[in-house]
Amino acid sequence: MKLLRVFVLLVSAILLAAACTTAPEPVGFQPEILPLPADPSDYAPIASYAAMEIPADNPMTPEKVALGRQLFFDQRLSGDGVLACYSCHQNDLGLSDGRPTAVGAFDRPLTRNSPTLWNIGYHPEYYWDGRSKPLASQALAAWRGGNMGADLEESVTQLNGIEGYQNQFQAVFNEDATSENVSQALAAYMRTIISIDTPWDRWQAGDESAVSDAAKRGHEIFERIECNNCHDGVLFTDFQYHNVGIGMEAEEPDLGRHRVTEEDSDRGAFKTPTLRDISQSAPYFHNGSVATLEEAVDLMLGGGQENPNLDRENLKAADLSEAEKEDLLEFLRSLDEPVQLSEPPLP
Repeated sequence: MKLLRVFVLLVSAILLAAACTTAPEPVGFQPEILPLPADPSDYAPIASYAAMEIPADNPMTPEKVALGRQLFFDQRLSGDGVLACYSCHQNDLGLSDGRPTAVGAFDRPLTRNSPTLWNIGYHPEYYWDGRSKPLASQALAAWRGGNMGADLEESVTQLNGIEGYQNQFQAVFNEDATSENVSQALAAYMRTIISIDTPWDRWQAGDESAVSDAAKRGHEIFERIECNNCHDGVLFTDFQYHNVGIGMEAEEPDLGRHRVTEEDSDRGAFKTPTLRDISQSAPYFHNGSVATLEEAVDLMLGGGQENPNLDRENLKAADLSEAEKEDLLEFLRSLDEPVQLSEPPLP
């Protein structure tokens, strides 16, 4: 009996060893593929989110999002091999870059502030002046423009020379990398950059302890003085273009939306930025001319900066006490987003 038990154990060990030695090993680069995030409209704490519109020609799949995430973090996409998309949209800086105005590839200074990417998939138009749409077109413009400074033909050739990327493009798009499908993959990933877990969201879901009493008072003040005329809804933006006077004192001011529409009423008008993660994304406004959140709030409470096209309909001066102002700031800080973008393995 003892000999039989030893024999059984020996056979089991041999079979286990054989199984271990014959199991197929992963070959080549293995991308980190995560499940798609739940649609925000189904997420209980932020039930007031609408369903995100996904273009029919660029459906979301976990594999496509995984590919786009790699591209978003890959410095090899830039013309100088130094910048990635993430370089201008960093976690600790509210998905901005902390600079007054962006610096592109080859250290080229740009003229406008890097806006946050939170909820970018909900935007109908892109850039401060709304000159670009849809999202894949914005990704393409940033890739070949001053931000990333890439020669698209050279960049695509480089991607196709990387086996891990070539395999993924074939699997996701049934073709090698092209400028179009690179942009589509980037757009698919950016649609997953959704702010869903701020203290304000948790408070709205019924967690009274998620924010302070000061923040709750600040929210009441925010609505009383009609900040939500422009910073509206769960996204805290109306996606419209308003002149608040920033930069209009310059000898040759940036005319913003006017460059797109050529309408006089759009002179000096810029898209309303979201307030999500606002305390982390300084400096503020399209030219980064306001260094702190406190200064930005003071400027808006003062009714903006006077100029012929100032939006007086939506922007009205409000006289708050110092205590009320601190409550308002506390509410704005409750919009900080703890969710972070994580860098994946790259091929």
